[in-house]
Amino acid sequence: MINIVFLDAKTVGEVQNFRILEKQGKLDIYETTSKDEIIERSKNKDVIITNKVILDKSILQALPNLKLICISATGMNNVDLDYAREKGISVKNVVGYSTESVAQLTFTLLLHLVNRPYYFDNYVKSGAYSRSGMFTHLGFPFWELSGKRLGIIGLGKIGRRVAQIGEAFGMDVAFYSTSGMNNNVNYRRFDLDTLLSTSDIISIHAPLNNQTKDLINLDRMKKMKPCAILLNTGRGGIIVEKDLARALNENIIGAAGIDVMEHEPINGDNPLLRLMDKDKLVITPHIAWASIESRQKLIAGLAKNISEFSKTLVK
Repeated sequence: MINIVFLDAKTVGEVQNFRILEKQGKLDIYETTSKDEIIERSKNKDVIITNKVILDKSILQALPNLKLICISATGMNNVDLDYAREKGISVKNVVGYSTESVAQLTFTLLLHLVNRPYYFDNYVKSGAYSRSGMFTHLGFPFWELSGKRLGIIGLGKIGRRVAQIGEAFGMDVAFYSTSGMNNNVNYRRFDLDTLLSTSDIISIHAPLNNQTKDLINLDRMKKMKPCAILLNTGRGGIIVEKDLARALNENIIGAAGIDVMEHEPINGDNPLLRLMDKDKLVITPHIAWASIESRQKLIAGLAKNISEFSKTLVK
């Protein structure tokens, strides 16, 4: 029986199918793990499951029995991949589990900013509608998504799903390839400046890497339409947050919806928390990936990775 440790199970919360991990071997579970606790909890383990716990060279050197690292996410930047490869430690992530969840929240953010249902709900519940004498209220105009251009930065699996939903709304979809290698024939590919300057909505679905770090800064936001909406459910660090705060305060762009931050949880002194008009921005705490179904798929993916690895040991 293989020995497994899950170092930060709190990051996936309560998941109905969690017990399938226990069927893969002897499983020790910790809600969270500090840097000082990693080695003690992981020694003599064949498999480590981690989401955010960092496994750098100094940690891996102290774990000679480790054979497999399972990342309970898609991103793998919390593991020293080069050293793991050198030592013959397999590293497996889970991909594709959050596509529907992220796409759904992307449009939740967008519709929140466009239709402002909270404003109309407050209008009715405050009693103002009852006193108005009118069957409708036209005090807060909104516009339709149909006919507007949706510019997608990063047309991977999630980006393509967002594109499909955008098409269902009647939107004109275009994209920018951050890798330069995506030539999807279903949508027009633009250079970044053209995409920014011609789109009504920009939605980011790219990984954080050398090509995308600080990609959307103040100069790039100045290329966008003054009424444009900027969405990021990709990775924090792609948008320069102090520049976004300035762009919103100075009416350089119309609004923004953000689910990911450069530092998570968000720093208390982040200028995005002190905008002059708070209605221009909606921020969610990195939840786009976390639907019930998405987390169940994630657990199933972890179990599959461990099971497949176990079969190689038997051979």
